[in-house]
Amino acid sequence: MRATTLVGRLIGVEEAVVEGFDIADKPDTGRLVLTANVRPYRRAKPRCSRCGARCPGYDQGSGERRWRALDLGEVMVYLVATMVRVSCPDHGVVVARVGWAHPGSRFTAAFEDSAAWMSANMPATAVATFLRVTFRAVDSIVTRVVARAAGRVDLLDGLTSIAVDEVAYRKGQRYLTVVVDNDTGRLVWAAKGHGKAVLGAFFDTLGPQRSAQLQLVSADGAGTADGWIATVVKDRAAQAVRCMDPFHTVAWATEALDEVRRATVRQLTGVGDKAGLQLVKGSRWALLKNPVNLTAAQAGVLAGVKAANTDLFTAHVLN
Repeated sequence: MRATTLVGRLIGVEEAVVEGFDIADKPDTGRLVLTANVRPYRRAKPRCSRCGARCPGYDQGSGERRWRALDLGEVMVYLVATMVRVSCPDHGVVVARVGWAHPGSRFTAAFEDSAAWMSANMPATAVATFLRVTFRAVDSIVTRVVARAAGRVDLLDGLTSIAVDEVAYRKGQRYLTVVVDNDTGRLVWAAKGHGKAVLGAFFDTLGPQRSAQLQLVSADGAGTADGWIATVVKDRAAQAVRCMDPFHTVAWATEALDEVRRATVRQLTGVGDKAGLQLVKGSRWALLKNPVNLTAAQAGVLAGVKAANTDLFTAHVLN
């Protein structure tokens, strides 16, 4: 096997031939850099990089172009190619399409796909550090990958159970309204702002036919009878059952239990019951935990609460 063929397989070049390569030591970083000179297959017909249509050649381009590829261990990899330009009837004179990268990107398609996948599973700063690129580069890559996927996948197709919520971002009361598919846990729609108009825009995008397929809509307090989510859902998908999401249900139940415990502390303080006060003050985690997760000490505290304070123990059971 020729060395150029081996390098091509190692770096995963698609629809291209490696004509030569160079490995250089960069003293400033202390790492090796592999630069591979590539070209498309000779049998490949020139196509527009925007629409993919076959087009006549225009000229030999303006010089070499360079793309960052996935690393080979500690070795940073770059692809270099001299790209011809084509004349597209719809997009004018543009660089010809290549199989290893998307138009307008300084990274290979494999690099962008890897960066986008990692960004969905770890912080962007960690992705930037691992791939040895800037945070802004990671952000741009994710934006491009999402834009390309949006044209191929209809995230709103087949929705039957959704969760609607508003989330704050940055400072200054800035909100996003987000819609999640309860069946897959996947974010399917998001928009800046919150309120009836924003959620109405989601249902405009969903359309009447798919809105009629919704069976369940879960939300927080805004989904109660007088909340803005419930109002919009009742108007646009009246057949859907509305319910509280588990997170807020548990949070409110926990808050109610804490309030009963604080009221009990005030009551015991008022009557001067020091023994009962000491027991209740140390009972918070015993009251919040599931019985199967209690330590021996916490189980003893809970037993003492049950014997000494019926109201607080009842609130624990209801929680």
